[in-house]
Amino acid sequence: MTQLSTLAVRAGQVRTQEGEHCEPIFTTSSYVFRNAAEAAARFDETEKGNIYSRFTNPTVRCFEERLAAMEGGASCVATSSGMAAILATCMSVLKAGDHIVCSESVFGSTIALINRYLLKFGVEVTYVRLDDNDAWREAIKPNTRMFYLETPSNPLSVIADIRALADIAHERGVLLVVDNCFCTPALQKPFELGADLVIHSATKFLDGQGRCIGGAVLGDAQIVGKDVFGFIRTAGPSMSPFNAWVFLKGLETLELRMRAQSAAALDIAQWLEAHPKVRKVHYAGLTSHPQYALAKRQQSAFGSIVTFEIENARAGAWSFIDATRLVSITANLGDVKTTITHPATTTHSRITAQERERAGITEGMLRLSIGLEALEDLKEDLAKGLAAA
Repeated sequence: MTQLSTLAVRAGQVRTQEGEHCEPIFTTSSYVFRNAAEAAARFDETEKGNIYSRFTNPTVRCFEERLAAMEGGASCVATSSGMAAILATCMSVLKAGDHIVCSESVFGSTIALINRYLLKFGVEVTYVRLDDNDAWREAIKPNTRMFYLETPSNPLSVIADIRALADIAHERGVLLVVDNCFCTPALQKPFELGADLVIHSATKFLDGQGRCIGGAVLGDAQIVGKDVFGFIRTAGPSMSPFNAWVFLKGLETLELRMRAQSAAALDIAQWLEAHPKVRKVHYAGLTSHPQYALAKRQQSAFGSIVTFEIENARAGAWSFIDATRLVSITANLGDVKTTITHPATTTHSRITAQERERAGITEGMLRLSIGLEALEDLKEDLAKGLAAA
């Protein structure tokens, strides 16, 4: 099996003696061993097998193997959330005295994790522009261990040149960690472009229907298969079997959804760009986007996140939101239902005003995650917002 659509519905499944067609949910906390010797062998890791569902569960393992096959990583470890995946990566890779180079354009909670917690334990950080390759190179120190980035960025759709940053990082022995949440393996393959680790919030597009919280870390057999797995085993931010089963069902339709939502998002972005009340649209699928050519080269489509700016700052943005009736006012994204968010007062509210300014988050900015509704209905609803703003 090599095609993504086939992997999405077939990879990772091992049928039990019951011969089930759909993957089962293993709702068990522990497992029974045939004898004392087998129990000892499992615990000292001389024999593979289930031990305890905090770190070994067949349903979770099926999700991990399927996502690894789709993304192209050797190993995958599922986590309780996307933020848990980032934390597990940092705790596994970094130590006191290490240095991270991080994009300015990352999720607000990621910045909070670094600034409020990692710095407290002696990890240093330098923030740079995502699209400035020279800045990444110049920020490297002798103790730099990791480059961390999201591409496309949240919420401005800034694009990182993954191949160029991988080359810069690897020249100095630095790991490149890419959050692939917005594109998923359906639209972008960071490993093929040189990334060392890939992060996912499964809560978003991998699920696709806003049902469960989860995350994943993918990479090689040492860093992910041993180090990250070891952290999950010890610290316990693990994915539940039920959530893993839901994500398995989400993976089955991932490519279809991502293609349809990307096409709809491009249409909405072009419509907004032509509207006189819209100051600016941030969407890499627009030919006006400064990195359109790069996005077209390293992504197979442009995703469903459309961010735009309107007049009258927060008052205008809030009036827009409150005038809509169809779109959902929620901070989640990646759903088949279109959602709208005011980043400055929600997803990026926990960082300082200075950090928001550095990340390009303005008070008049709104983020749409385009779903699968009819375009005519979406435009009619968004027109109500524009009229009110």
